[in-house]
Amino acid sequence: MSTAELLSTCAACGKGGDGLKSCTACKLVKYCNVTCQKAHRPKHKKECKMRASEIFDEALFKTPPPNEGCPICFLRLPLCESEKQYRSCCGKMICIGCGYTDVIARASTEQSCPFCRTLDATSVQGVIERMKERVVAGDAIAMRTLGQHYFEGGSGVSQDINKALELWHRAAKLG
Repeated sequence: MSTAELLSTCAACGKGGDGLKSCTACKLVKYCNVTCQKAHRPKHKKECKMRASEIFDEALFKTPPPNEGCPICFLRLPLCESEKQYRSCCGKMICIGCGYTDVIARASTEQSCPFCRTLDATSVQGVIERMKERVVAGDAIAMRTLGQHYFEGGSGVSQDINKALELWHRAAKLG
């Protein structure tokens, strides 16, 4: 049998067709129904675990995307954390220069995000609430930053190292 035929037939009974479902872990074999999948599991288990770990490692160790630029001035963001700002309202990372330029240009008591123009939170608790919303939206930077707040305590949250580790783990999975 050719590789194409193997991918279009049930691994347990050999029937072909369009309604075959792939193994959810390794994606290497297909089955026509749950009964066939259960019957073939003992033969497939070792190969499946090896391929599933390969898939996980590929995703984990893939080359990270290049450092993105500032969405306002389009210059590369600096590597130093103190030279860039995370905006909890829109989830954007901007260079410190664009952040300061906006503050100087407005010179008013009400400051807003230079990217989305949302008014800045008036309290630390407001920033934390916005970050929690960004976490729900799947923002890795918000997860990392909020994890740091939970790790250190203060800033409107109580110290919770387990919560910090959970957030950092989720952020690492997202990249």
